[in-house]
Formats: sequence, C-alpha cells, structure tokens
Amino acid sequence: MCWKCGKENKISLPLSRSAECEHCGADLHSCKNCAFYSPGSHYDCHETIDELIADKERANFCDYFKFANKSSAKNNSDDAAAKAKKAFDSLFGD
Repeated sequence: MCWKCGKENKISLPLSRSAECEHCGADLHSCKNCAFYSPGSHYDCHETIDELIADKERANFCDYFKFANKSSAKNNSDDAAAKAKKAFDSLFGD
C-alpha cells in the first residue's frame, strides 16, 4: 500500500530502490513505506541506523528497509478490536 495515496500496488519483493506507486508516482522504497518507520523514535526508525535520512518521502539506500504491508496490519488491528469487544460482551452480556 502506498504511503501517499493509500492504494495497493502490484509489487515484487525485494522492492527496487526506484519503485514508484503505479497510481500517484510516489517513491515506494522510502521511510514512510518501511515497517521500521516510527515517528518520534531516534531518526524516526526502530532500527539502529547510523545516519539521518532527512526526506522520509523520497527513495533511499537504507539497508534495513522492509516494505510495510499496511493493509494487512490494519486488518489485524481490526480483528484484535473485534476479539476484544466479543470478550467484553461475553463478560458483561449483550
């Protein structure tokens, strides 16, 4: 899923540094599409990178890059919320 337009892309892994979103043209090999991207962390990354990548939206050469599958992560969080609600309802009735 593209960080900019939110649309799914047909990609093959490993993702090329020059890969672009087929819908909006945004760089896909960028911090904002990385599984380790974490605003507020050191250099906004969960990995222990040595140097700052200033533009999080542009393609980069980071060796730690791992394409984030945000659509399945969203589905997993939705499933977890549904399970929690079901457990709550079973404790206190509908």
